Amino acid sequence: MNAQALSVPDAIRTRRTVRHYRPNPVAPELLDELLDLAVQAPSAWNMQDRSIVVVTSDTGRKALSEAAFGQPQPLEAPVTLVFVADPAAWRAGNGDIADLAGRNGAWNAEFMALFESRAEFHALEQRGLLRENAVKNAMIAATYVMLAAASLGLASAPMNGWDPALVKRAIGIDDRDDLAIAVMVAVGYPASAVPHPGRRERDRTVFSERYPG
Repeated sequence: MNAQALSVPDAIRTRRTVRHYRPNPVAPELLDELLDLAVQAPSAWNMQDRSIVVVTSDTGRKALSEAAFGQPQPLEAPVTLVFVADPAAWRAGNGDIADLAGRNGAWNAEFMALFESRAEFHALEQRGLLRENAVKNAMIAATYVMLAAASLGLASAPMNGWDPALVKRAIGIDDRDDLAIAVMVAVGYPASAVPHPGRRERDRTVFSERYPG
């Protein structure tokens, strides 16, 4: 594992979206560290209603490239992570979540009761926002992956533009209409340095108190 991991600010500043990769494999211990950091990402009520499917096989990565209309990232990068959102995760017992939070002293009895009531999730269901909520949580985890990858000396690419049905087929959940594909993230070593495209001045996108009319 990289002994000189970047700080969070440095990882944010140096991260780039990389489309082309060297074939060098990601060491198992480095991938384990990346995934350990990914699952530390927060989620609403700690429901952890997102999963990560790690695809490293030639067959699996080829299928993901085809699902992404031929984009090269899954073919070239040695690892592609598929983030799966589970809008119905809150319906399960999830007692292990509450038990662990209680043992760690993170939740008191009042918070436990609120968790057990699932009131917020019932409200999301009534508003038709369960899928959106789960996808948001998956995207937070994907952001953790990209920053963690940068800190560990790896490159990554969040991927848009894919057929969700084909992505599901590639990871063996083509019969699961209850699950949603949030994003794919390719991970590996860049084929070449990628320059920063730059960002607009902050006052173009950051505002105080109210969005400008």
